[in-house]
Amino acid sequence: MKKNYHLCFSGGDEILFRDQEDYRRGFNCFALALYKTGSTGLVDAIMSTHAHFVAQSEHPDELMYMFRMAYIKGFNHKYKRKGTIGEKCHFEMEVVGLHHMLAAMSYTLRNPVHHGVAPIPYAYPHSSANVIFQKEMGKHPETDLLSRSSAYRFLGKRTSLPDGYKMNKSGLILRESVLDIVQVETLYNTPRTFNYYMTRKTGEEWKQEQEKDGNQLEPMTLEVMEKGIDMHSIDRMLTFESGRADYRKISDIELCTEIDSKIIPSYGKASVYHLSDKEKYEIANTLHRTRFSPRDQLKRCLNID
Repeated sequence: MKKNYHLCFSGGDEILFRDQEDYRRGFNCFALALYKTGSTGLVDAIMSTHAHFVAQSEHPDELMYMFRMAYIKGFNHKYKRKGTIGEKCHFEMEVVGLHHMLAAMSYTLRNPVHHGVAPIPYAYPHSSANVIFQKEMGKHPETDLLSRSSAYRFLGKRTSLPDGYKMNKSGLILRESVLDIVQVETLYNTPRTFNYYMTRKTGEEWKQEQEKDGNQLEPMTLEVMEKGIDMHSIDRMLTFESGRADYRKISDIELCTEIDSKIIPSYGKASVYHLSDKEKYEIANTLHRTRFSPRDQLKRCLNID
């Protein structure tokens, strides 16, 4: 019997998704792992250093193992890198009860807000926030799709697009064709309730509501959801939630793309993983001076120990 889980894959302070292609491939790997394990995906949010999922599965360990191994294999090939990522930082937590489920899904979808990369969940492209109550929110499903016979260009010759899955022409398997959006909408009940949860402030009321489930389980909170993730402190995340974030600043994906496509080629290196420590600090100092990038972001994007 399938159970509900909050699942997290984290690289600690290492960037896992450096460009748009990585974000697309990240969700594609999760979608295929869902199919292969007979699991059901509900919601997701993929950030630069980690990814959150809420899913139903009989085999959550196998689901996350297949996802991680598939993604890491492609990541290592692309960036000429060796070794694993996130072996010590991934975790899974069973979710029981309506209020625990609403909290887990809402915290997942609000993750971009908590990390200061989007003012509202709907402004972030790498999550499922925009496919829930899509019609009621005045949004339109993507219709410019890739033919099933052409999907191998993004999945590999040995992998077929599962029945029912749809892929757009950029190579992303559409979330609405993979996730059980009907079930998610049933849990939220109405578009108004969904929107309320997407904009609701973090507070003790979340914990009190989860106590109504009567399951004696730890409530889903920011501290629980962000366990093992070093990106931002809880206090800073709450500051971002209140709207006090500079959304004009360069994001991790923008900075990584600039480093990978413009700066690293000038050093004649295959990827950031082939730079010497001296070269990394030289680039970091230049970007800090010219792009005003904070030191913690430069450390992430340049993989500085």
